[in-house]
Amino acid sequence: MLVFYGLGNIFGAGIYVLIGKMAGIAGVYIPLSFLLACIVVLLTALSYAELSSRYPLSAGVAVYINAGFNNPVLSTVVGLTIALSASLSAATIIHGFHGYLSTFIQTPQIVTVLILVVLLSAIAIWGISQSVMITAILTLLEILGLCMVIYVGVDHVSLDSETLRTFIPPMDISLLNSIILGAFLAFYAFLGFEDMVNIAEEVKDPTQTMPIAIIATLAIATLFYIVIAVVTISVVPVDELVHSSAPLAKVYEIATQSKATILSSIAMFAVINGALIQIIMVSRILYGMSRQSWLPNFLSSVHPKTSTPINATIITGLFVFVLATAFPLLTLAQSSSFLIFIVFTLVNISLLIIKYKNPHPDGIRTYPRIIPIMAIILNLILLGFQTVSLF
Repeated sequence: MLVFYGLGNIFGAGIYVLIGKMAGIAGVYIPLSFLLACIVVLLTALSYAELSSRYPLSAGVAVYINAGFNNPVLSTVVGLTIALSASLSAATIIHGFHGYLSTFIQTPQIVTVLILVVLLSAIAIWGISQSVMITAILTLLEILGLCMVIYVGVDHVSLDSETLRTFIPPMDISLLNSIILGAFLAFYAFLGFEDMVNIAEEVKDPTQTMPIAIIATLAIATLFYIVIAVVTISVVPVDELVHSSAPLAKVYEIATQSKATILSSIAMFAVINGALIQIIMVSRILYGMSRQSWLPNFLSSVHPKTSTPINATIITGLFVFVLATAFPLLTLAQSSSFLIFIVFTLVNISLLIIKYKNPHPDGIRTYPRIIPIMAIILNLILLGFQTVSLF
């Protein structure tokens, strides 16, 4: 169930929404951007796996930062940064929902956003067991949709040597910069594994379960992303892909010469799933930080019947609605990635400090120090490229 929770977040937030935008940055080299992003994510995922085993608590990242830096103020700032990033992510996803919905009916975006946020907040308040069960079902639909795209598009993929050479970029600085910037956006498409740690208190045997689930989730997502990226650029010309608000539906329509009614329906459920998971995650961060006395007490209020943080969930829904109606999709996604890179860097630094204090705690699987060191270096490099691109 935890793997489904992670996959639901990763798939909904990324491949269904952003692959068209990535094409506008990296062109036919989308698979390389995904591969580069995967390497960066894998190193940080291993750090999260160890930390989640050491500290299986809600508000995980804020707790990790406090354990390393012993600074409640920094922990509060980081926790709020994660909550902001996840809210940006949920708003991004809801933009994607509106894009796929527009293939059926035309509705004002603000109306779509309002109805969806109210519905998802209500589901999150309903209960964690019910919410995770719904996300598991929707995740199966997401995977079905991705498999449909692969199935109809695989015949368009040519693996001869000449085609494979087109995936290898020449040594051109501007082109390499585009691939790295594409990786920055692709990185957003992998986000989700770090959200898993925020429901650690609701996971059975989190010390053993959480690390395995994080790594398994990332491995499955990477496989799907690389294959989907290759199929997409093989079927749809990059110029068309860039301007599509429903990119995978476009792949299906060109490959089959028919309307992508079923796939568009699945895609809408996929993005709903991602937004639901983000709302659940942000509410747990606010709740966990309130329990640590880092935020006002009313955010730790729990519904007597559903045992869910009702006030934190309502506040989260309101914030997501404001973001989704105020900013365009690409800005939301890039802002989310930028904030997460900063947080990931701090988390890896915190793990190094924790390892120095207590290198091998009993019953905890640890990883070599080179893992967080390499993660810090790569995160800072991608942050540097993104910062330079803004000026």
